[in-house]
Amino acid sequence: PVHQNHTVLIYHEDSGEIYIGGTDFVFKLDLDRYQIAQWWCLGVVVTRCLAAQGSCENIITVIEKFGDTLFVCGSNGHRPHCWRLVSSVSSAAVVKHHDGTGISPFTYTQNSLSLRVEGDLYAAAPLDTDGSSLQFRRKAGRRANVWMYDSWVSEPTFVSASWVKRKEDPENEKIYIFFREKNSDQNPEADPWISRVARVCKTDEGGSKRFFQNTWTSFLKARLVCGFPEESLYFNRLQDIYVQHAEDWRDTRVYALFTSSWNATAVCIYSMETIEGIFNNSTFKGYDKAIPEPRPGTCVRNSRLLPLATVSVVRDHPEMSDWVHSVHYVNPFYVSNENYTKIVVDRVQAADQSVYSVLLLATGMSCLLHNNRLAESFDYF
Repeated sequence: PVHQNHTVLIYHEDSGEIYIGGTDFVFKLDLDRYQIAQWWCLGVVVTRCLAAQGSCENIITVIEKFGDTLFVCGSNGHRPHCWRLVSSVSSAAVVKHHDGTGISPFTYTQNSLSLRVEGDLYAAAPLDTDGSSLQFRRKAGRRANVWMYDSWVSEPTFVSASWVKRKEDPENEKIYIFFREKNSDQNPEADPWISRVARVCKTDEGGSKRFFQNTWTSFLKARLVCGFPEESLYFNRLQDIYVQHAEDWRDTRVYALFTSSWNATAVCIYSMETIEGIFNNSTFKGYDKAIPEPRPGTCVRNSRLLPLATVSVVRDHPEMSDWVHSVHYVNPFYVSNENYTKIVVDRVQAADQSVYSVLLLATGMSCLLHNNRLAESFDYF
């Protein structure tokens, strides 16, 4: 076996397939037979690598499933590249490949994320080799490529992105982005980082040709608060997110893992209904005029027809004045001195037939399980 510095794994729920990407390869696993079912060799496709040191490797960073096609991207010797892979009972093949800048990072240590929504790919990856020019974009798929306005975020670290479905109202579905960014408050006592939740509309195609073309017209962001508000004591550094989806989108829960400047860890739980309430009802920070119609951030069928007044507020004042508080409000759900870095929540049925959520936390060096049974009733939260 060869030691892997970085691996990426995807489990496709519809088919039950599991894919693993490492250095120069992608495996499809057969869990019934405990063996590799298929594999693709994806070495560097350029003749000259840009890596300043080390070997010329293609470290896989993105794996997404689109129908019968597997979409894979990697560092490709500091020249990000993507491949479309197909598999059948008898063979595995590469059908297409192209530049992957903006989808895959230049090296696996740089911040990045990806999300598949229907036939579209959303991604955050650096545009420059030093890891800068990082923002959330819709980069490939059926809809137009759309990106962020440069001033909306400051030195962001993107943590997670999630598509929250609304079966009764699909045109109002949104993608939520969770990240931390540099705090604009220059007070020496202020934490240098601040955590955020942002959202964009799935139907957003950018503005008109004369204003905000190929730029999000629905981007809004709000501060994500976890701590003890009465003591003005907050965990400001978002580390990981787990979204527990529900049949009714309003009941969706967001489990967020934070760290603090005093090396403590906290878990806060948020209601998607509360998050949406902030975006739909809060005033816009720094904006004191009448709010135009349609309200900035509203999902519409054709974003290119939005009035200039609405898009201008999104451009200049995308931050909400109100903060997003957890369902417990006065304190985090869980606090620990352990340096946890990952969070997952599983749903289990107990012997009494009650359904519980089990909280799983992991550190960067080893896996530690902390089981918390969470009652399914909202009243408990």
